Amino acid sequence: MNLGKQSQTEILKALKEALGNLPLGDGQSTIVSDIHLQPVLGTGELYVFDDDDNELAHTVVEEWTDCVPEDFYAMVEQQLRPLLEEIDKSDCALLKPYSFVLVDDEHETVSELLLVDDDTMLLNDSLLKGLDEELDAFLKQLLEE
Repeated sequence: MNLGKQSQTEILKALKEALGNLPLGDGQSTIVSDIHLQPVLGTGELYVFDDDDNELAHTVVEEWTDCVPEDFYAMVEQQLRPLLEEIDKSDCALLKPYSFVLVDDEHETVSELLLVDDDTMLLNDSLLKGLDEELDAFLKQLLEE
């Protein structure tokens, strides 16, 4: 299921609002290291929290109200990743490194959507798929020599 333009706009607006609502610490950066995104199955709500579970923003995503529970978080993850890339993080007041994390109803981590350090690195399955096997083969080759 694809997100409509209206839903994409609302999600981006909520994310920008959340980053703007972060409390500033010393200097120009905050002490927050993770932004938690919590989608709610059935209601279609998306809550954005800081490390201390303080709500920074929320919105409703109409397309999420009729989702099947089994693939809900996987679908949301695929929809949020490209939207996170669109946010201008250069003016973000967060102290690096920080990350955007998808969480469930109990605030348990489902997936790390984006990690931002001096340079940005997306964490996704296609990037990491097969990495263990490649590293094992490389180590085996080194040990045999």
